[in-house]
Amino acid sequence: MRLAKFLAAAGAASRRGAEDLVRAGRVTVDGEPVTDPARDIGDRTVVTLDGRPLRPAAEHAVYAVNKPAGVVSTASDPQRRTTVVSLVPSPLRLYPVGRLDRDATGLILLTNDGDLAHRLTHPRFEVARTYRAVVARPPVSDSAVRALRRGVRLQDGLTAPARVRRVSADTIELTIHEGHNRQVKRMCEHVGHPVRSLVRVAFGPLALGSLAPGAHRRLSAEEVDALRRAAGDDPGFGGSRSGSGSRSRSGSRSGSGSRSGSGSRSRSGSRSGSGSRSGSGSGSRSGSQSGSQSGSRSGNASAGLGGRPAPASAALDEQVVVAQRGRGQRGGDRRAGHPDRPA
Repeated sequence: MRLAKFLAAAGAASRRGAEDLVRAGRVTVDGEPVTDPARDIGDRTVVTLDGRPLRPAAEHAVYAVNKPAGVVSTASDPQRRTTVVSLVPSPLRLYPVGRLDRDATGLILLTNDGDLAHRLTHPRFEVARTYRAVVARPPVSDSAVRALRRGVRLQDGLTAPARVRRVSADTIELTIHEGHNRQVKRMCEHVGHPVRSLVRVAFGPLALGSLAPGAHRRLSAEEVDALRRAAGDDPGFGGSRSGSGSRSRSGSRSGSGSRSGSGSRSRSGSRSGSGSRSGSGSGSRSGSQSGSQSGSRSGNASAGLGGRPAPASAALDEQVVVAQRGRGQRGGDRRAGHPDRPA
């Protein structure tokens, strides 16, 4: 196992955060400082972080938190400000999945599962987040909405098209899957409507619901599985489940995927949910499509991410729920920013 993956499995940080810890010289392997996150380690290797021995976490958990304004999205703060991790009393070493600005509020996840945190925040997996923004200079114009849906050019590049709907004259909901620094605020300012208040109302298949500001709750195993599916990880095959209970399962499904022109049909190989099909006749299909007919989905119906956004009242008045319908599209524009940047 690589060192960064071991640190993530031990709950030290997300995969990317673990790489930063190693490069900063805070990790030793068998007593020797190591700065290469790709260093291979064995079962008997002794790994320490800041002098403290680490072991893979025996239990993984994910918590949903409604972050209030003024709380910072970190595990610790040198200025001794209130951190989002301090809102959840737990013996586990938790850290936030991504970040929200200090003045932003809403749904943020805490976990000690580094692999899940990596998948949920890395731009490659395109897990959608939905925000409700109250903006200045109402009403929000049609041209502003069209621009946000097309993508706007910011200082660090062109944003991917967002899903946008007007809730009221001064309120819009945006769904994005990127992580540029302060992206939602800069997008809205770019189209002439600076943000006055911002709340994240959904993360992947989870909606904020009626969770009170400052409150938290541990996600069920089913909800964690839904997060994994949203990030392109099938929890049923070799994965772990984190929640109020845990369960693992391994196995494989083999099949074949080839069609012959004579009408016979054979199957071979493995099937992991990607659904690839090849043929000797007219051509081949990879199983993934982009645009409006995307073949991969993120599972976000309850949060308004499975195509058309759900009404704001539905996202805000229900408990944090797992989508029961299809998942939102992934694909299209893949220009993405850093996953740990505040929205």
